[in-house]
Amino acid sequence: MAVATKTESPRSKRTVILDAAVAHFGSVGYEHTKWATVAQDVGIGQTALYHYFESKAHCLLTIMSSELERYRERFEAAVEGSADADTALRAAVASAYDITESEALSARILLDHIDMLATPRSSAREEEVRVRARELVRVVEKNWSDLLGRGMDSGEFPRRDEKELGRFVLGLINSVWSWYRPGGSRKLPEIADSVTSACLRLVH
Repeated sequence: MAVATKTESPRSKRTVILDAAVAHFGSVGYEHTKWATVAQDVGIGQTALYHYFESKAHCLLTIMSSELERYRERFEAAVEGSADADTALRAAVASAYDITESEALSARILLDHIDMLATPRSSAREEEVRVRARELVRVVEKNWSDLLGRGMDSGEFPRRDEKELGRFVLGLINSVWSWYRPGGSRKLPEIADSVTSACLRLVH
């Protein structure tokens, strides 16, 4: 499962380490991945990993925070300029699945370990990343509640609790990552169509 070669420049090692960790955490699981295996894939000694991440948990939290940031950016780009809330909702759902296989693994990692964000970390570096990830969760939820509220204000969607409804929609979108596997029989564009239909039924 090697994802990098030993010719990578020192400047790029952090990204390569994250890519290797995503490949392993997303395929065999965080708990079953040895930190030494990530180092071996990258082509560095295990102790060298600590120059970039002070622990395997620090690396995991970084992956989760990065995935949340990517989700936020994709959502905001997808809905920008949409003429109506219904069109924006369709674009937002589609954007959640317009991703690479590596990003799909990151989404699964985030879903599998989201509870980790609830508990403060004893390490200052881990806690900094955890707090940032928690903030991004709030931003993502607000983006969805704002979009649904916009549709309610315009009369496109029935009036309901937009915060609760936003969490329902997000839960539906994210549930895919518990079973989706890159290379499987179900492709992301097909899944996007099915989930979009389900979200529209939920919202209307």
